[in-house]
Amino acid sequence: MRLATPIAIVVALALLAGCGDSGEGVTSSITAVENPAAVTQAKWEHSADCDRPPGASRWGCSIGSYHCQAVVVDRGWSVSCSRSGRSVSFLVRP
Repeated sequence: MRLATPIAIVVALALLAGCGDSGEGVTSSITAVENPAAVTQAKWEHSADCDRPPGASRWGCSIGSYHCQAVVVDRGWSVSCSRSGRSVSFLVRP
């Protein structure tokens, strides 16, 4: 349990840092071990099954045990993935 609090703080800070304007140049140095969303995002970006169909504004795919839904937004694609008892979300810039 000692590690849970620092990890939660780091993830919360990373989420807050990601809320800025795209022109601010904010970057995150969270590793995949500390951020399960980073692992899922990397798998999503490299999966041909998760490629955006031509002209689609919404689509979905599966990454391991996660079921994901992507939606086109002004900054790229907003992706939400969930499985029993856990969910992650992330933004992908095309």
